[in-house]
Amino acid sequence: MSRSGRVLVVDDEVNARTALAELLRDEGFDVETAADAFKALGKYEAFAPHIVITDLKMPGMDGIELVQKLRAMEDPPAVIVMTAFGAVASAVDAMRAGAAEYLTKPINFDELLVVVDKVMEHIELKRETRQLRARLRDRVAPNNIIGSSPPMQRVFEITDQVAPSKATVLITGESGTGKELVANAIHQRSPRASGPFVKLHCAALAETLLESELFGHERGAFTGAMARKDGRFSIADGGTLFLDEIGEISPSVQVKLLRFLQEHEFERVGGTQTIRVDVRVIAATNRNLVEEVKAGRFREDLFYRLNVVTIDMPPLRDRKTDIPALGKFFLDRYSRDNNKQIEGFASQTMELLMSYDWPGNVRELENAIERAVVLTGGKLVEPRHLPPNVRPTLTPAGMPPIPGSTLAEIEKYAILETLKATGGSTSKAADMLGISVRTIQYRLHDYNAAPKSEVAVIRKDEPQPTLQAK
Repeated sequence: MSRSGRVLVVDDEVNARTALAELLRDEGFDVETAADAFKALGKYEAFAPHIVITDLKMPGMDGIELVQKLRAMEDPPAVIVMTAFGAVASAVDAMRAGAAEYLTKPINFDELLVVVDKVMEHIELKRETRQLRARLRDRVAPNNIIGSSPPMQRVFEITDQVAPSKATVLITGESGTGKELVANAIHQRSPRASGPFVKLHCAALAETLLESELFGHERGAFTGAMARKDGRFSIADGGTLFLDEIGEISPSVQVKLLRFLQEHEFERVGGTQTIRVDVRVIAATNRNLVEEVKAGRFREDLFYRLNVVTIDMPPLRDRKTDIPALGKFFLDRYSRDNNKQIEGFASQTMELLMSYDWPGNVRELENAIERAVVLTGGKLVEPRHLPPNVRPTLTPAGMPPIPGSTLAEIEKYAILETLKATGGSTSKAADMLGISVRTIQYRLHDYNAAPKSEVAVIRKDEPQPTLQAK
């Protein structure tokens, strides 16, 4: 097993300290030693150990005090304490002070390795958790809303105005336009920023589960309800609850949501106790709720409670001037995630990004850029790295673009290319195209003004067109 990590061994017994250090080095660890707690603190800053293994009984400063001082550091190491057999009470005190594990002397080296591996695994898990949280914060940070187009400037203006208020907000727009990012930006700019931002995708749950997720349930409220559970409203107390796809909720849940918006109180499923919480609701939908109200699928009174302030997210096709900035943002993000050094987009690639309509909006653009980063081996993203639906099928040189060409231009290309393929035989070309030989001959006469390189050669053994004076 390959091992790595920095370990500081602290023990006033030189033989025990040296032997332990050598054994750990043999296992692959980077090891430093200290004869007492004071020397250990002196080596801490320069060595920055992941783990400190320390004896409890040492002159001057004992192991418990060392644990306390190490735990007060900005990025504290994990501490494993060693104590004499029969002094377990001292080890318990050390654990209370913040030690991760303890071992009794004389040290069993196999046992020590198991403990060190376990502690290192926990350190790595904490590191990965910090990275994931940092990435999550980066993804939902308010400055992730990219856009300088007029429609997005209007979104920013309303967001800044509504954020300090207590008003309920309804965010509308197609899927993939960034509704959750705007909801998070409102929360982060509000007095509730220190409180929780809780999300719930209403379309992802059945009616009974959605009601439980929103309001919680009591033990025995339904089959499988083995214990009381708090709902999202309770969890979001003091913060913001973001209800995505609000247009999908059932009539019965609509009634209970309306009551909360009116009175700020609810009961758990299967319960009778009335619960009051301080929660701001931000809802989002890709449906036209006005039409849903007219069709009788959404309560009119709930619509007006939700629709205090509306923010309409524009589709990407209506803000194409934002595509270069969005593309660069996603390119930088996924280049970092994939440890690649990609400088930008080839000019033709950006032309393709700008010309595509993006029915999946910003989410589709993000996925396309992530795919391109994974497939790119050089410094620039080329058209071939984009998804097939984003880049048009490559056409032969000289073929007129479709759409973008007249029917006469397309017909000319078809006739000349077919004549080339048949060696100039008008009869064969006519058969292939399903037209008469005379039609081909007259068309060739019309093409005489074109450069010779574009006109097919007619075989001499075939009848030539009879030209009549106009």
